[in-house]
Amino acid sequence: MRRIIVIAAAGLSLAGCSSFSLDSFKSAPPPMQVQLDSAPQGADAVTSIGPGCKTPCSVSIPAPEANFTVTFNMPKFQSTTVPVTVTRSPGDFTSPATTTLDPSPVFAELQPAGPPPRGHKAMRPKKKKPKPAAAAAPAAPDAAFPAPSAAPPPAAAPTR
Repeated sequence: MRRIIVIAAAGLSLAGCSSFSLDSFKSAPPPMQVQLDSAPQGADAVTSIGPGCKTPCSVSIPAPEANFTVTFNMPKFQSTTVPVTVTRSPGDFTSPATTTLDPSPVFAELQPAGPPPRGHKAMRPKKKKPKPAAAAAPAAPDAAFPAPSAAPPPAAAPTR
């Protein structure tokens, strides 16, 4: 009976060790501050992982696991999306894990929007072109008035 109790106790203690992990001693990574700016300033900047603000500004994001993007929007300017690369280096017993972002700060130069696109041709009424004057038909030889291209009539003899 003593053997059964010893074997059961050893089995339970080994089962408890299998769930033990050193990760439980590590703290959750702190949130990161991301600086956002644009030229011209005052654009709406929104990250693909959630938070956003009006430039120049800073947003707090949870330490990202993967790359993300920041989209900048401003009236009368073209929208611009900037990809952000996340590089993680694991820590060890002497140093914590680090996460770096590239670019940092995230900057976008917004380009002015072009003129609004012209409407489709089918939607605009077509302007009618004036018809050219009809060409004169050649006159018949017995017509009362000769054609302008005909030779002038012979001159009459002078009377005395």
